[in-house]
Amino acid sequence: MSTPNDVVLSRKIRSIRATEWLNFFLADVQAGVGPFVAAYLAATGWSPNKVGLALTLGGIVTVLLQTPAGAIVDVVRHKRTVLAAGIVTVALGAAILVSRTTTVSVGLSQVLIGGAGAFLGTTVAAITLGIVGQRTFDRQFGRNQSFNAAGNVASALLFAAVGYSLGNRAIFLAAIGLAIPTLIALAAIDPKQIDYGQARASSRHSHSDTVSPFRILSSDSVLLAFCVSAFLFHLANAAMLPELGELLSKGQARSAAPFMSACVIVTQIVITLSAAWIGKRAGVRGRKGLLLLGFGVLPVRGVLYALTQSASALIAIQVLDGVANAIFGVVSTLVVVDRTRGTARFNLAQGALATTVGIGAALSNAVGGELVQRFGYNASFLGLASVAALAFLVLWRAVPETLPGLTRERRREAGSAATSVQLIKPEAEF
Repeated sequence: MSTPNDVVLSRKIRSIRATEWLNFFLADVQAGVGPFVAAYLAATGWSPNKVGLALTLGGIVTVLLQTPAGAIVDVVRHKRTVLAAGIVTVALGAAILVSRTTTVSVGLSQVLIGGAGAFLGTTVAAITLGIVGQRTFDRQFGRNQSFNAAGNVASALLFAAVGYSLGNRAIFLAAIGLAIPTLIALAAIDPKQIDYGQARASSRHSHSDTVSPFRILSSDSVLLAFCVSAFLFHLANAAMLPELGELLSKGQARSAAPFMSACVIVTQIVITLSAAWIGKRAGVRGRKGLLLLGFGVLPVRGVLYALTQSASALIAIQVLDGVANAIFGVVSTLVVVDRTRGTARFNLAQGALATTVGIGAALSNAVGGELVQRFGYNASFLGLASVAALAFLVLWRAVPETLPGLTRERRREAGSAATSVQLIKPEAEF
């Protein structure tokens, strides 16, 4: 006969599994309106600098909303509703891209997609933290990222087939259809399992609601330094994949989607295979070593892009993209959890970090597109690689290890933690 604890554990496990599949299907939806936009527009005759400006518009909207979105997610109790609204908005943006590719329609779609994007990642992380709590968040967030990457692989294969057989426009129809299983996975999460305090990194002694949230953020020099390094990382990183898609599809409109799919698949397979391990490793051995590795491969990737024009070699280099993005995607959120412990401002800090990332990414597309237009793809890749090297230096010199209590005993405890027990243990205080 089931005990009350057995029932609670069963419901929590079902919610965790639903969260993992939510990450899988949400990746499908976002992939259909993400990297494929650049290749789609380039194949329809848009110039590189115009493509960069279109992507920049969506990035600007995300930047403007990201920090307020984090603050909203901190205080809103019905986090599933916020996420559902974001999913529907992304689907609407994809529907507009299906209709036409005029400047106005593409601009409107980027505004909608960019606005919704400000809420998606932050809300999913908050829901995850609210369900599993601090002790197992490292491991679970890594698993979430593995599911997210696996979803990107599945969607890349799907969109390659759809784009090749039915045309690039059909990719966005597929993305709209994938919003349905995403919403189903979201509905399967039991809202009673999302602890409001845990989801915002609160503690029973937290008085942050009476303190300016920006004072909390601005007083943390480590978090600020990490935001600077993240800005530079994405200033270098964001334009590389879209530019690669433009380069590979230049003069080969029919092959644009398959080429882009190959790039996405290589990156996402690496993330799928490594993200769960990264989350577990970061919880045992710390954050900084992994971050230095992730930041270090980015300048190498940019230089390699400039040294070869072979499509197969360029696609193979995407392994480095997978390493960098797997590490940053998992560990950056863990750094935010470390630095906001007990503040009840986890999601606000997530939003602030995402704002700096968004600014870097938006500028990257604009700067990269302009470099391509004036000097060619090789000059753009080398310029972005130089920025990546600067990001590595800032991280190395200004950001210390953030995992608290990184001792031999802490490593042993983290490595042998009983997940099934931790899942049902309340964490009102970190």
